[in-house]
Amino acid sequence: MKKIQMVDLKGQYEFIKPEIDVELQKVLETTSFINGPAVAEFQRDLENYLDVRHVIPCANGTDALQIALMGLKLKPGDEIITADFTFAATVEVIGLLNLKPILVDVDPKTFNIDIAEIEKAITPKTKAIIPVHLFGQAAPMDEIMELAHKHQLYVIEDNAQGIGATYTKKDGSKAKTGTIGHVGATSFFPSKNLGAYGDGGAIFTNDDNLAHFIRGIVNHGMYIRYYHDVVGVNSRLDSMQAAVLKIKLKYLDYYNERRKEAAKNYTRLLFDYPNIITPYRHAACDSHVFHQYTLRILNQDRDALVKFLNENQIPCGVYYPVPLHAQKAYASKHYKEANFKITNQLVKEVISLPMHSELSLDQVEYIANKIKEFLG
Repeated sequence: MKKIQMVDLKGQYEFIKPEIDVELQKVLETTSFINGPAVAEFQRDLENYLDVRHVIPCANGTDALQIALMGLKLKPGDEIITADFTFAATVEVIGLLNLKPILVDVDPKTFNIDIAEIEKAITPKTKAIIPVHLFGQAAPMDEIMELAHKHQLYVIEDNAQGIGATYTKKDGSKAKTGTIGHVGATSFFPSKNLGAYGDGGAIFTNDDNLAHFIRGIVNHGMYIRYYHDVVGVNSRLDSMQAAVLKIKLKYLDYYNERRKEAAKNYTRLLFDYPNIITPYRHAACDSHVFHQYTLRILNQDRDALVKFLNENQIPCGVYYPVPLHAQKAYASKHYKEANFKITNQLVKEVISLPMHSELSLDQVEYIANKIKEFLG
């Protein structure tokens, strides 16, 4: 059996090496390293894939979230509601812009933001909601958009972990995650389902005016060189990363199907096993692309399981060990522990297993058997 890795980027590269090498060589030969043809081509291809009017590439996923918020022209002190159980970048950008993060609890089945908790948190100062498609599973966008419409709020989708997921709306129509709200943001960090060979990100919107404004923000506020019309930042996707992403985008659905197959095998082997809750997914499996395969371990020492798996050459991760409301940078006297019962429980129970498109059945079986061995 091949060595188990949390993410097998080398194996993935070897599968597409000839195509990647050709595209990288083109960039080297043209020396168009910033805003070169590869960036424009990737942007166009991603717009077509997502069926969205505008993709604005940028330097990384955190920038994508920050620039999306900047594009909405919010004011210091405006409140932004988001999930307590997610990576810090989601709340980090809120703080950087002097906006006020309002953290709420999550659904115990999906780990995504809880609709009832959003509604309870809305005040006259609330201006936006940031749902996170956590671990690759689509958040409940119908309900979120209904709330946003009712209260005249913006919706910024954090799609860093969910690219390629398809959300089926109540009316039966389908849309890719990241394209349903007013604006979406994603990351192309190497371990993502669509990952670059360095940092990268993008912003999505169907709003022509918002897209125009954001295109200025990502490039120092310029639409014409040396004419700065808005306050901007320096956040551009470089051509080498775009060249890689252009090739990998062609394989994204294949990668996601491979992840789903690995997830089905994990679940088949671990479902209904005592002390394990396998990941929930909606009937339409298209809504979950398994950026992570995350178990809940009940009435057992989760950290001891992590140690046991590592001793057996099985990498794993705890995403996330500390709720955002308990992080030193984001703690607030206004938060009450009673309002975060689910998140406070999840951080003690969750463990993410190796998940990538190169994962083989014998590796999945070995991992599952070791987990069962530990649990007894």
